[in-house]
Amino acid sequence: MARFEDLQRSLWDTSSEYTVQPALTDQAIVEAQRLLDVTLPGSLLALLRHRNGGEIADDWNAFPTSRPTSWSTDHIPFDSMLGIGRREGTISLLDSPYLVKEWGLPTGSVLFSGDGHCWIGLDYRACGRHHEPSVTWFDADFDTELALAPDFRSFIEGLTAARNFE
Repeated sequence: MARFEDLQRSLWDTSSEYTVQPALTDQAIVEAQRLLDVTLPGSLLALLRHRNGGEIADDWNAFPTSRPTSWSTDHIPFDSMLGIGRREGTISLLDSPYLVKEWGLPTGSVLFSGDGHCWIGLDYRACGRHHEPSVTWFDADFDTELALAPDFRSFIEGLTAARNFE
């Protein structure tokens, strides 16, 4: 398992600007938490302060699962992470309320990765909107979900390369 501190430096694929938002400011964090009505995990904010969203490096683009999903028998993809911002032509964490409604996902979720059919999100349903959320995989097409990690930091530390799976 990788250490979170090491992943802060190696998580991002810096060759791509896809889904990258402008540099994260304290004001943007306050506004995002107000808009989403949640307290975002400190570990998420630490990563976004380093780079505000974007593509994930190949060494960290998958998360192993305990049971099959519509994606794979043993893992889910994690190719990019949404940042906080309003850069034209890209979505961000700020779009979560709309995306949750559009895709029929559970309220109490803040989506940070996905493509429309499948999402990875911070799941505030059990802990409340101002405590540390778990991380859940949501499959909108099959109306299923799978708990991935008890918190965001554990999710990040559990990442591995998709090439490690058959």
